[in-house]
Amino acid sequence: MIQVVVMNGGKPLFGGEDLLELPGAKWVDVLQPTEEEMKRLGDRYGLHKLAIEDCLHVDQRPKLEEYPNHQFIVLQGFTASTKNVCDLTLHEHHFFLGPDWLISVHELPFDGIEMVRQRVRNEPQATMERGVDFMLYLLADALVDHNFPVLDTFNDELEDLESAVFENPQPTQLQRIFEMKRALVSLRRVLSPQRDVLGFLSRRGIPNIQERAALYFRDVYDHLVRLYEQIDAGRDLVGNVMDGYLSMMANRTSEISKQLTIIATVFLPLSFITGFFGQNFDILSKREFFWVMLVSVFGLPIALLFWFKRNRWI
Repeated sequence: MIQVVVMNGGKPLFGGEDLLELPGAKWVDVLQPTEEEMKRLGDRYGLHKLAIEDCLHVDQRPKLEEYPNHQFIVLQGFTASTKNVCDLTLHEHHFFLGPDWLISVHELPFDGIEMVRQRVRNEPQATMERGVDFMLYLLADALVDHNFPVLDTFNDELEDLESAVFENPQPTQLQRIFEMKRALVSLRRVLSPQRDVLGFLSRRGIPNIQERAALYFRDVYDHLVRLYEQIDAGRDLVGNVMDGYLSMMANRTSEISKQLTIIATVFLPLSFITGFFGQNFDILSKREFFWVMLVSVFGLPIALLFWFKRNRWI
C-alpha cells in the first residue's frame, strides 16, 4: 500500500498513487511492498535495482549506500509485547532519499510512522517545508526512540528478577535469565551497526543532507549511544543475576549436604550401639547393660546435637 504526502504550494496532500506525479517535495510511504509497486517507484524516481531488491527481501543489515541520484538507508528498531518484554518484534525500514523526495518502505505497521504523519498534519510549515532530509530525521528518531521503553521495561524486570533470585531461587528463573540474555544479544546486534549509519548521516557533506539537518541526525546518534550504554548495563546485570542464581543454588546445595551430614553423624553412633548391644552374649543379657544401652541411645544423639549447636554447625 502506497501513501503519499506532497507539499504543493504550501498545502500538504495525503493520498495514494495518483499523487505521485504532483510537483513538490514528497514523502512516499510504502507498507508491505510488492514487486509491482517497487518497480513503478523505481521507474519514477530512478531507484537502483539492487536497492529495490533489498527492499523486497527483509533481514538486511543497517547500512547507508550511495547511488547516483539518491541514498539508500536501512534502519531497524524493536517493539515488545506488553506481557513479555523478551517477545521482540523487529521493524526494518528502508529509506530512499533524493533531492526533493523521500521513500520509506516497511513490512509491518509502526506507530512512529503515524506519529510523524500526524505531526505533518498539525505542523506542515515546520516539517515538510524544512526538507525531506528533516522528514528522514523524524522517521529515524521515532524508530530509535521506540527502543527506550523496551530497554526500560527490560531493566525493571531484571532488577525484580535479581531480588527474586536472592529471596527464593527457582529453576524457572534460570530459563528467564537465558531468554533475557538472548534478547539483549538481538538488541545489540541491531543497534551496534546502526550507530555507524547515524554517524555517517550526522557528518557534513553527505549528498541530499543539509548542514542544518546533520545536527538533528547527531541527536539521533546520541540516542543510539545511550541505548548502547543501557544494553551494556543490561548485559552486566544479567551476568550478576546469573552469578547470584548459581551462588544461591550452590549455597542451598551446601546447606542440604551439611544437614544430611549431621543426620548421618547422629545415626552413626546409634548404629554402632544397636549393633554392639544386639550381640548374642550372655554378659549383654544382664540388666545393667540394658540401662547402659538405653542411656547411650538417647544421650549420645542429644550430646552430639548440643556440640553441633555450640560450634554453630546448625
